[in-house]
Amino acid sequence: MNDTAFAESRRRMVAQQIEPRGVTDRALCEAMRTVPRERFVGEEMAEFAFEDAPLPIEEGQTISQPFIVALMIDALELEGDERVLEVGAGSGYAAAVLSRVAREVYAVEMHQSLADSAAKRLREIGYDNVHVLCADGTQGWAEHAPYDAIMVSAGGPEIPNSLLRQLAVGGRLVVPVGRDLRSQELLLVRRTGQEDYERESLGAVQFVPLVGTEGWAADGTPAVSPHRPEPTVVAPPERTALATLIAEEAEPLDSIDDTTVDALVERVGDARVVLIGEASHGTSEFYRMRARITQELIRAGKCDMVALEADWPDTRALDGHVRGRSPNRLRVPPFSRFPSWMWRNSETRDFVDWLVDLNRERPHDRKVSLHGLDLYSLNNSIGAVLAYLERVDPTAAEAARVRYSCFSPWEMDPATYGRAAVVGRMEPCESDAISTLRELLQQRVEYLELDGDEFFDAERNATLVRDAERYYRTMYYGSRESWNLRDQHMFDTLLAALDHIGPDSRAVVWAHNSHVGDARATEMSARGELNIGQLCREHFGERAYAIGFGTHHGQVAAAQNWDAPMEIMDVRPSHEDSYERLCHESSVEAFLLHLRNPRRPELREHLRHPRLQRAIGVIYRPESELLSHYFQASLPSQFDEYVWFDETSAVRSLETGDLEGVPETYPFGL
Repeated sequence: MNDTAFAESRRRMVAQQIEPRGVTDRALCEAMRTVPRERFVGEEMAEFAFEDAPLPIEEGQTISQPFIVALMIDALELEGDERVLEVGAGSGYAAAVLSRVAREVYAVEMHQSLADSAAKRLREIGYDNVHVLCADGTQGWAEHAPYDAIMVSAGGPEIPNSLLRQLAVGGRLVVPVGRDLRSQELLLVRRTGQEDYERESLGAVQFVPLVGTEGWAADGTPAVSPHRPEPTVVAPPERTALATLIAEEAEPLDSIDDTTVDALVERVGDARVVLIGEASHGTSEFYRMRARITQELIRAGKCDMVALEADWPDTRALDGHVRGRSPNRLRVPPFSRFPSWMWRNSETRDFVDWLVDLNRERPHDRKVSLHGLDLYSLNNSIGAVLAYLERVDPTAAEAARVRYSCFSPWEMDPATYGRAAVVGRMEPCESDAISTLRELLQQRVEYLELDGDEFFDAERNATLVRDAERYYRTMYYGSRESWNLRDQHMFDTLLAALDHIGPDSRAVVWAHNSHVGDARATEMSARGELNIGQLCREHFGERAYAIGFGTHHGQVAAAQNWDAPMEIMDVRPSHEDSYERLCHESSVEAFLLHLRNPRRPELREHLRHPRLQRAIGVIYRPESELLSHYFQASLPSQFDEYVWFDETSAVRSLETGDLEGVPETYPFGL
């Protein structure tokens, strides 16, 4: 290609990849058109330089895709007179673009060969307002600080403190952050005061690792970061004393079936919501003890409904079984999507059987109900709304069917729908989902007269379709937004179910520790994430009671990747700097630990300082456990009660053969 052809390729790149995605700043678009991107890749890659994708360069690094470069620079809001720091200069392309829209650019690159070649290219092209340094980029370039803007072109586990300090008050910092080496969230940080910063998510991205003293270590583990609260590593005598204090305050548990939890039930008091967690989605002891606590709360008259971290229509089928109502027919069998073992297991079935027997002896208005809080069931929820309307209002059903056809053929693969909507391959279905819900609510009075429970179920399914549509689009913009939307939906569903049952109703929530423990007491809060536990405490105050779980070692049912087969995996012994290790060193095999108002207040004070805590979901990667499964938390600020089992076993997943002989209406039947 000659210079004219390259210039035309750059023009098309801006016209097709940059401007249609919302980057329209004139100076920036002109810079993207004029900076010779083909000069910043190897000769053999020059003809591919304008593709909508990152490209490899030397030292195992990459040159970011054009849109990401434009997005990051656009977020810096440059007007032309700024001093800018770029971290991770690579081949020098982003620094070159920055040099066209800022006064001075200081670029730091850790690889000497890349720094030398970038500096040479920039000199040859004539960009003399770019200065290149080979150094640890996580430390910035203090000599020329403060900077009006900082752009980090590599992903770190946290925002380097040195870069925050070198940012001028009023300045902007764009940086990819994530504890997963394979993906990050692109953050825009504004310094609003000497110690004040505001954060905004720009979406999910994938960058090469930011290696340095305040980023990743060479072995792929987080390096020490001065600004991040480190685990409280206590000397052996102090740790021994704290473990002894835990042992003295612990209420030992015998067998789960025979142990007494009367003291715990008494401590729950008049709580409107009791949130009972789990440290994994595949541990038998967590499920069985959670069921035992719930049974005692029901017997004590402190629970009218159990809300699961499960899909609404699937749990509605379960609720029909436990309350003797006719089951809804679903498009997809309940609890059959990945991870099926999360609820399709013998531990859950035992609780369901117990609840069936209990409800059989109760009048209709005192039967304990089951409700699902989650929003993944787009297909089944669409089917449930249409089935309801076909029964009560065929005309409205036809209108809803037309609107919901927008999701075709994505109902079975909503993640693909979200991606297609985000990249512009199709118009989002948001307005169709909202219109269907609005029309359903407009007929509320008429529909309620027919069957209040059936209308409520349809309303929640229509709400779920609306929120799921947003969720599957949002998940491509950033992890914080999608997490918050999901937990807000679960909290709103919980409130709706309590309101439907009655003003004096009380609920037990079954969900993972990461959902039920107060997010403000964990590093989730620093990422701008909230959860059900936080929302319940803000809404109900002292009438929200959170119970967490933990273990030292054993086995767990989990998968190595999403949609991979379930395995029975060994759980590694807990990290030496974790809450779990303190509990293990208490030498009490299983116990309850009261944290809200312990008998000895010093227990709460000593445990309050942040430590590591383990969280295993449906995915378990023991080979990268510290990175993948530990996070910072303050246990007594997170939970009111903590349940400990030193050694645990895996849940028993129910296969078809396990269900032979049960009634055809049994909700786990295949």
